[in-house]
Amino acid sequence: MPTLTRAEAAERASIVDVEEYHVDLDLTADGDTFRSRTVVRFRAGAGAGTFLEFEPAEIHAMTLNGAPLEAGVWTGERLLLTGLAVRNELVVDATMRYSNNGEGLHRYVDPADGNVYLYQHLFINSAGRVLPSFDQPDLKASFRVSVTAPPEWLVATNGRCASREGGRWEFAPTERISTYLATLIAGRYHVRTDEHDGVPLALYARSALAEHLDAEAPEIFEITKQCLDRFHEMFEIRYPFGHYQQAFAPEFNFGAMEYPGLVVFRDEMIPRSAVTESEREHRANVIAHEMAHMWFGDLVTMKWWDDLWLNESFAEYLGTRVTAEATSYRGTWTTFAMHRKAWGLRADQRPSTHPVAPSQVSDTDEALMNFDGISYAKGAAVLKQLVAWLGDDAFLAGLNAHFAAHAYGNATLADLLGALSAASGRDLSAWAEVWLLRAGVNTLRTEVSRDGESYAEVAVVQTAPEDLPTLRPHRIGIGLFDKGPDGTVIRRKHVEAELDASGRTVITELTGEQAADLLLLNDGDLTYAKVRLDPDSDAGVPLLLPLLDDSLARAVIWAATLDAVVDGERPVDELVTLVLAALPMETEVVLAEDVLRATRGLVDRYATPESRPAALELLAQAADRLLAASPAAGSRQLAAARGLIGASVETGRLRGWLAGENVPPGLAVDADLRWLILYRLSVLGAAGHDVIDAELDRDRSASGEQWAARCRAALPEPAAKETAWAAVVGDASLSNRLAELTAAGFWQPEQLELLDGYVERYFTEMPEMMRVRSGMSLERTAMAAYPDVAVTARTRQLATELLARPDLNPILRRVVQDADDDMRRALGAHS
Repeated sequence: MPTLTRAEAAERASIVDVEEYHVDLDLTADGDTFRSRTVVRFRAGAGAGTFLEFEPAEIHAMTLNGAPLEAGVWTGERLLLTGLAVRNELVVDATMRYSNNGEGLHRYVDPADGNVYLYQHLFINSAGRVLPSFDQPDLKASFRVSVTAPPEWLVATNGRCASREGGRWEFAPTERISTYLATLIAGRYHVRTDEHDGVPLALYARSALAEHLDAEAPEIFEITKQCLDRFHEMFEIRYPFGHYQQAFAPEFNFGAMEYPGLVVFRDEMIPRSAVTESEREHRANVIAHEMAHMWFGDLVTMKWWDDLWLNESFAEYLGTRVTAEATSYRGTWTTFAMHRKAWGLRADQRPSTHPVAPSQVSDTDEALMNFDGISYAKGAAVLKQLVAWLGDDAFLAGLNAHFAAHAYGNATLADLLGALSAASGRDLSAWAEVWLLRAGVNTLRTEVSRDGESYAEVAVVQTAPEDLPTLRPHRIGIGLFDKGPDGTVIRRKHVEAELDASGRTVITELTGEQAADLLLLNDGDLTYAKVRLDPDSDAGVPLLLPLLDDSLARAVIWAATLDAVVDGERPVDELVTLVLAALPMETEVVLAEDVLRATRGLVDRYATPESRPAALELLAQAADRLLAASPAAGSRQLAAARGLIGASVETGRLRGWLAGENVPPGLAVDADLRWLILYRLSVLGAAGHDVIDAELDRDRSASGEQWAARCRAALPEPAAKETAWAAVVGDASLSNRLAELTAAGFWQPEQLELLDGYVERYFTEMPEMMRVRSGMSLERTAMAAYPDVAVTARTRQLATELLARPDLNPILRRVVQDADDDMRRALGAHS
């Protein structure tokens, strides 16, 4: 896949103004190719030259302004044009190749019924896999699409359907959009339709998921309508792309993608088994997130990828906010504090950290790697602070002015800051300098001195890493919590304070205040920072945390505790003891899920091989107690059961659940829970190929196929490991999802002796995977295949040697660099 540099994009944008693409696709042929005829109309400087991205399997004909083009103008990845006129028409007829890695036009055959499904994903620089294109975000154009497909197929694109005769579909031209936002789906998709406030709505999913889509459609439509209403209240420009379609596609790389008029989601978001309320909340948040992109990213698009935050930070912030304000899922800021912000904080401490708004992203490879916790979660946290500072009215006024000035065009950081400054009357340059243009995270700690039972002084100390020493202004909340006579812990007082960049701020409002049982820094989760409690409060957490009545406060404490373990400031054994004490009383499902998941990961990497079994047993006990305390058939019960399955070594109990024996009342051992149990049994060597094959015969579905691949990779058998490794590293026929899940099942802390030889093989063989994978599929598979449970100095040394290679693929370099930094922390916990 070709890499486009920022300099090349700027030069091309100075030459070319693209008006329209007419893309005519023939999807009727069998095999791995399709026909693509494209007409590109564009303006240019007379006599100028330029290029288009283009990766065909075979070229049949090419003309520029009616004159044939020689084959030599195509270089394998680019189509070179010279002698351009002021107005130009390029016509190219070619055969293109389907993909199985989620880029270009992805083709999937459903094992449930043999039906074929396609989706088009041109992100980040994959447009040339479908059509010749000027593939950069600031060369917007209208797309008109025609498709010939098997007559029983459904086809949908960004534009509305203008006509259909049998298998011939004609779609109306779109508004001007960037190339990476052009999409289509095709296949025997099941459809549900509705309408709201003049906006036609549609949902699509594979035929095999028809009954599940029908069951989920009322909630999805309700959330869609609620979010549309809220965005229409906030923004003066109404939803700008006609219809609002949402497709749930197989093997989609992202959680979802904001194609205007046709948002595409992973079809795992149409569950076929029981899910928790937090998973439903997550889907609602993703719906709101993608809808926010209709304004941030689609209507107004970043000029180049260095302003990615204009897309993702705003969508993350508004998705979380609008879900909480408009839908029944009011707890999204708790989820954000516990889960999303932790993602940002981890990314911000790795070697690959970067500013929210980096000054320059050199090429599309670097841009891809910036789709991380900084561009999403840190940016959203920073925006939340900005809104609190400016006030909501000024913030929304600035956004509306920004949309009006740049609708259907492109914008930069300076454009947005100008609009917000004008609306608020504040100069945002100093704020942007420290929060958007500088990388790194601050740590906030409380220093407390007492005078008897009262506070003599409470101060907040702010620090920063030596290599990223910026101190920042913070607006924070401080909560005083006491244990009441009824046993609950309630907030007695909440104060808000402005921290300057001096490094130490005395909170004068608390001088003379009666000392609290718990003094919680960043109460309300107002700022983006790492938090550490004072010693007295920290000592009281095991007793007080289970009794706190505020879920957001509990999230702040859990997140700070987990972060302290990651940093090596607290031992993992102490964390497991806290989990055993506090988790069984946790009522917020997302907190229970995240604590179980994060603690399991820390036990696997931070506990030594000698101490891990005991720590895992305590974690299993905590999950078991939560299971016993949870109402039947509820989300907490399901979360607890999943956590118990993942930590348990009781193979007899797990086999019993598979057989329907001694299952907790109300717990449905459905298809996905059966696979989770079988996965754990596979890891423990208590199930083999025969059991996996029998379960797959029982569940011939996309999910069943993916679970089976993961289970086979997890088996503690030399032959199974060799087969899985060969598939991940060298099997080009393995799809993106199957490669990622096979890699995810491979490394198990219970199998370190068996896996020892594969540690070195990762570093010697993973570079060869570049031949069969690229882009996001490469990144995710390389991350999943990393030997993160082999916590040894040898693993770090092998990583150092690989990173010394000057020819190392930049995506793999970042994966290894960040994983090695995580390994550094885990190894430090072993000492």
